[in-house]
Amino acid sequence: MSENKLATYLAENPRMTGVLFTLTLLLSQAGNVAARCSGTAGP
Repeated sequence: MSENKLATYLAENPRMTGVLFTLTLLLSQAGNVAARCSGTAGP
């Protein structure tokens, strides 16, 4: 039911689709940086 509401909302607001896509990309990049930084502490 909520998936249908979300699809309807995104169909009515196409700009929000771009916002969600950009947010997803930024979060995936932040995850990659966090994974690299949490590795070894020195050379």
